[in-house]
Amino acid sequence: MSDSPALRLAVVDDHPLFVRGLELLLPSATGGRATVVGSTGDASAAASLVQRCLPDLVLVDLHMPPPGGIRAVAAIRRTVPRVRLVAMSGSDDTAPALEALRAGAEGFLPKSSEPEELLPPLLAVLDGWAVLPGTLLRELLHVPRPVPAGLDAEERRLLQLIAAGRSTVEIAEELHVSERTVKRMTASLLRKLRVTNRTEAAALAGHAGLLGT
Repeated sequence: MSDSPALRLAVVDDHPLFVRGLELLLPSATGGRATVVGSTGDASAAASLVQRCLPDLVLVDLHMPPPGGIRAVAAIRRTVPRVRLVAMSGSDDTAPALEALRAGAEGFLPKSSEPEELLPPLLAVLDGWAVLPGTLLRELLHVPRPVPAGLDAEERRLLQLIAAGRSTVEIAEELHVSERTVKRMTASLLRKLRVTNRTEAAALAGHAGLLGT
């Protein structure tokens, strides 16, 4: 990970000690590759914070005073659509996390994660992947949804590779195209499948029996 790009984070969380801990520990735990560039404990101010400090990625605590973390996620997504969003929670309840994904978050991480454990999943989110604990993924896998019949052979192959957990680089090599083309093809596929991220696409592939075919 030594050549990983710098990651600018904004934090929306009403627990000052948690935020301060991230500010202090993330840079040292990641060799300076991740830093907190802005924070707020007010969910209603989340979107304006993101507009002001323009981070690469935003961490949002779901359990905040009204309007709450889920509305903060939705407001940030509307206001700064290109920023990546990761929801966090100290609770084992998966329902708020699922709501956050529907509101526009690309991933979910437990607040029990150690600072040195955060960088790989956050960089994965930045690269277009969804990052979810196994329990949450299983919740998503239990929501049946048909795969559209109009997928061509190339799109079905791409869906199979995504479901197999292949990286953008690996998919590019498999399909003999550039990484930029893979990202464009993936975005088009997600729109056609009417899902928001690769994890939901993989779930659809599983339900449709496309894995391992």
